[in-house]
Amino acid sequence: MLLLIKILSQIAYPLLASLLLAIGAGLLLWRGRRRTGAWLLTIAIAWLWLWSTPVFGDWLRATLEQRYPAVSVDSLPTADAIVLLGGAVQPAAPPERPDPDLSAAADRVWHAARLYHAGKAPFILISGGKLPWSSADLPEAEAIADILRQLGVPDSALILETHSRTTRENRDDSLPILHAHGAHRILLVTSALHMPRAMALFSKSGLDLIPAATDFEIARPIDTHPLRWFPDAQALTDSTRAFKEYLGRSIVWLLD
Repeated sequence: MLLLIKILSQIAYPLLASLLLAIGAGLLLWRGRRRTGAWLLTIAIAWLWLWSTPVFGDWLRATLEQRYPAVSVDSLPTADAIVLLGGAVQPAAPPERPDPDLSAAADRVWHAARLYHAGKAPFILISGGKLPWSSADLPEAEAIADILRQLGVPDSALILETHSRTTRENRDDSLPILHAHGAHRILLVTSALHMPRAMALFSKSGLDLIPAATDFEIARPIDTHPLRWFPDAQALTDSTRAFKEYLGRSIVWLLD
């Protein structure tokens, strides 16, 4: 099921959707349907151009990040637990990758450590497993735990959930652990871009949620320099991540 969802998502993402439209346009042109083929090709190019534009990508990500603005650690209330969602670290895969690889979302790990050291909760529940196609031997939660130990968080304050592969599984697999520890009020730590989807899922758990968003990417005002209206590979990556979040929210609405 997970693989099927991933494949369907890839088809919906802007790059592959545009390529499929272009292939369809080529077939129409080959069959002599020039007018329809030309229109379809124009749509494919325009769609890919839009999603590859830095200004559009920044605006789209900002629509997600602004839903849960940054709150200083001192201003956040105390809770029963800190729940740290995975998606921030690639575990080591020796010999090619001897050490964990911190992604751009690794701010989550640092933020969880800051919350713990500020006395905001007695323990951190790390939720993150191992994708079937991952080259790593260990689940992500174990790699994150190693980093948190180096940031001064003691073993006694770390609880690992090592089976989840999606945000929905983060929630479902974390709930029994939280209940077993009598934790009802939690500080939910994830990237600002991911927080709306995470909150939508965890809000169905009956927990008292306190969003502790981090890893903010967009600064205001958005830079609208003329060069930022031209296609850029990184912009396509960034806007696709925002598309993924909106697609995920739609799936939450349909399935949960």
